[in-house]
Amino acid sequence: MTNNSSRARQQAFSIVNGSSGRESTANSEPASNAGSEYGAMEFTREDVEALLNEKMRYKSKFNYKERCENMIDYIKRLRLCVRWFQELEGDYAFELEKLRHAFDLAEHRCIEIEVQFKNKEEELNLIIVELRKSISSLEEKLTKEESEKLAAIDSLSKEKEARVSAESSQASLSELLGKTQTELQSANQKITSVNDMYKLLQEYNSSLQLYNGKLQAEVDSNKDGIKRIEEEKTVLMENLSNLRGLHKSMQDQLDYSRSSQDEAQKQKDALMHDVASLKLELQQVRGDREHQLTKIESLTEEMAKYKEMAKTSEELEEKCLSQSNQIRTLQDQLKAAENKLQVSDLSALETRTEFKDQKILIFELQNRLEDAEYKLIEGENLRKKLHNTILELKGNIRVFCRVRPFLPDDSNGSDGKVITFPTSTESLGRGIDLAQNGQKHGFTFDKVFVPEASQEDVFVEISQLVQSALDGYKVCIFAYGQTGSGKTYTMMGRPGLPDEKGLIPRSLEQIFKAKQSLQLQGWKYEMHVSMLEIYNETIRDLLSTNRDSSRIENSPGKQYVIKHDANGNTHVSDLTIVDVRSTREVSYLLDLAARSRSVGKTQMNEHSSRSHFVFTMRISGVNESTDQQVQGVLNLIDLAGSERLSKSGSVGDRLKETQAINKSLSSLSDVIFSLAKKEDHVPFRNSKLTYLLQPCLGGDSKTLMVVNISPESSSLGESLCSLRFASRVNACEIGTPRRQTNMRSFV
Repeated sequence: MTNNSSRARQQAFSIVNGSSGRESTANSEPASNAGSEYGAMEFTREDVEALLNEKMRYKSKFNYKERCENMIDYIKRLRLCVRWFQELEGDYAFELEKLRHAFDLAEHRCIEIEVQFKNKEEELNLIIVELRKSISSLEEKLTKEESEKLAAIDSLSKEKEARVSAESSQASLSELLGKTQTELQSANQKITSVNDMYKLLQEYNSSLQLYNGKLQAEVDSNKDGIKRIEEEKTVLMENLSNLRGLHKSMQDQLDYSRSSQDEAQKQKDALMHDVASLKLELQQVRGDREHQLTKIESLTEEMAKYKEMAKTSEELEEKCLSQSNQIRTLQDQLKAAENKLQVSDLSALETRTEFKDQKILIFELQNRLEDAEYKLIEGENLRKKLHNTILELKGNIRVFCRVRPFLPDDSNGSDGKVITFPTSTESLGRGIDLAQNGQKHGFTFDKVFVPEASQEDVFVEISQLVQSALDGYKVCIFAYGQTGSGKTYTMMGRPGLPDEKGLIPRSLEQIFKAKQSLQLQGWKYEMHVSMLEIYNETIRDLLSTNRDSSRIENSPGKQYVIKHDANGNTHVSDLTIVDVRSTREVSYLLDLAARSRSVGKTQMNEHSSRSHFVFTMRISGVNESTDQQVQGVLNLIDLAGSERLSKSGSVGDRLKETQAINKSLSSLSDVIFSLAKKEDHVPFRNSKLTYLLQPCLGGDSKTLMVVNISPESSSLGESLCSLRFASRVNACEIGTPRRQTNMRSFV
C-alpha cells in the first residue's frame, strides 16, 4: 500500500469513529454524517475490530433520543464499512477474474509453446536422423569412389608408362627400318651391277631383281604395318627382338649375297649353289614374314584393347569428376544442414527461455491469485461478521435457503430449469430466482446453498451461531419447507454415513470440542438435553421411558405444559431432561428419539415426518478463575413439512395429521405477519408450536431459519410460497440478542 492509501484509510477511520470520539467528551455535539462526504476510503482489520468492539457511551441512561441518534449513527458507520467491504469484494472479485483470465491465457500460451516446441523438436530430430543417414551413406559412397578413383589412377599411370615404352620401341623400329631400306637400295644397285657385269647370270639377276622386288614389296608392307602401328599406338616390345633377328638374318643374307657375287665372278657353279641357298633362305623369309603378319594382327588387337582401356579410363575420370562434384554439393548441403541445426538450436534455446519466463509469470500470477483469493476470503469473513453484527443490532431473523438436488424418482417435467442462481457480485451466494408461467421471481437471503452444497458447507455457515450458545446466548435454528424438500436430511443427516451428518450431530460435536478447549481457560460446563415432538397439537416426550403412555393423547399422569419465566426461558413440565457429558451419549439419545418419532408414508414422501421435532440443550458454564457464569440454550427444530391434500393423498390418520401440521404452520405464518407489521398483539398462543417458539421469535435470542426447496417443477407453487414466507421472516425484527451472564454468589 502507498502512503496516500494509508492516509486515506486513517482519514476514513477517523471519519467513521469521529462521532464516537466526540460523544465521549463532556460538551459533545450530535453525530454528524461527515462520512458520506468521502468517496474512496479503506478500512484495516484493526479499524473494523475497533468499530465492532466500540461501546456506546451516554450522558444519561434515560435520554433515549440521544441513544437512538447514537445507535443510528453507529449503524450508518457500520453500513459505510459494509458498503466499503462490498466494493472491495467487488474489486477483489474483478481482479480475481482478471488474474484467472490472465492465468488461463498464460497457461494456454504455455501449452501452445510446449506443443510447438515438441513439434519443432520432433521435426529437428527427424531431420537430424535423415541427415545422419544421408551423411553415413555419402561417406560410404565417398570411400568407395575414392578407392575406385585410386585404382583407376594406378591403372592409368600403368597405361601411360606402357604407351611411352611402346612409342620408344616404335621409334627404334622406325630407325632400324630406315637402315634396312638404305641397305636394300645399296643391295639392289649391287645386283644390277652384277647383272650388267655378268650376262651369263641374267636369269640369276632377273630372279634376284624379282627377289629384290618382292623384298621391296615386303618392305612396303612392313612400312604399312609400321604406319598402322604408329597410328594405333600399340605396344611392340615383344616383337622388337624378332624384328631385330629378322634384320640380322637379312643382313647376313646380304653379306652372303655379296660374297656369292664376288665368288660368282670366279665360279658359276658356286653362284648357282648360292642361288639355291638363296631360294631356301627366301622361303624362310616368307615364313618369317607370315609369322610377323600374325604378330602384327595380334598387336593390332592388343592396341584396340588398349584403346578401349583408354576410353574406360576417360569414363572413369569423368565419373570421378562427377562424383567429386557430387561430394562437394553434399558437403555444401551438410554445411547448410549444420547451419540450420545451429539456427534450430538457437530457436529452441529461445523457446526454452521464453518457456521459463512464462513459467515464472505463471508462478507470479498464481501467487497473486492466491493473495487475491486470501484477501477475498478475508473480506468475505469480515463482511459476514459485519452483516451478522448489523442483523444482531437490527434484531432480524437470519434466513438460509437450501435447494436439494434431484433424486432418482424426481421428474423435472417439460418446463426445463425453473430454479436459477444469479452470478452478479451483489447476489452471488445470496440470491435465488424462480421462473413461473414466464415470470421471474427473485429472492435474496443471508445465504443460498446450491444443490451441490454438502452438509459440511451448510454447517460452516452456522458454526459461529452454535458457538454463541456456549457464550451464553439463546440460539434457535429451525428447518422449514414442504414435504420432501430435505428438512430432516439437513437437520439429522443420513445414519451410518459420517460425511452426511446433519446440523444437529455436527453442532453437538462442535460444542463438546469447544468445551474441552475452554477447560484450559478455567471454564466448566454442564449440559442437559431434552427432545420432544408436537404431534396433532400434542406434546410427546421422545426420551420418556414409558413411550406408550406418552403417545396416548390426554393420558393421565404427566401433563406437558409450556411455561415461560421472566427471563424468557421456556420450560415444559414433566419433560425428561438428561444430563450429557459426551457426543456418544447425545448420539444414543438422538437414535432413541428418531425411533420414537412419528413417521408416515404419503404420495409426496415415503418417509414423511408427521410431527414437529424440537431438540433443546441447556448449557450452564462457570469460570472458576473469574467467577463468571453463563447460561445458554441451543434449540434445533425440524418442522413437519407443509403439504397439499390434493398432492399428498392423505386419508384417515394421515389426513388428521396433515390438517394439524398445516394449522400449526398457518399459526406460525400469522405470528410472522404480526411481527413484520409490528402489531401490539402477536398470536403466539394459537398453536403449541408458536407458543413454544415464542422466545425465539419475539425475544432476545439468535434465530436462524433454514428454508428447504425442492427443485421439481411440480413443486414450484409450494417452493414459491416457502420463499415468500422466508422473505417475511427475514424482515422481522425480534430484538437485540442478550447474553445471559452473572457473577457467582457465595453463601
